[in-house]
Amino acid sequence: MQATVREAKALVAALVIAAAIPGSAWAADGKNRKVVVENYTSVTLRELYASPISADTWEEDLLGQRTLAPGETIEADIDNGTEECFYDLKAVLSNDKTVEQRNVNVCEVSAWTIGDSGNSIR
Repeated sequence: MQATVREAKALVAALVIAAAIPGSAWAADGKNRKVVVENYTSVTLRELYASPISADTWEEDLLGQRTLAPGETIEADIDNGTEECFYDLKAVLSNDKTVEQRNVNVCEVSAWTIGDSGNSIR
């Protein structure tokens, strides 16, 4: 029985630590800031940015060295550790077209669909 209690305490401690780490599935404030980005364009998505609406510049490219081919999706971790919920989103396609979605509540939105004829949030 004592090993079970010890294991339970270790699990609780690990969950508390994980919740406090920026970029973990759930932020320290308990809000999920992960958004599924869906590329339904006819070209590759090569850059993806999310910056709090209070920021003056775009933060780092969330894709890094990766790209998102037509028809692919990615779960983007929008949490930057500030506990903000409202972000501006920007996608740069391989044909240099940019698609932006402003003032998105990433604490409530679960997906951003980008298509040749526009984009939508849900």
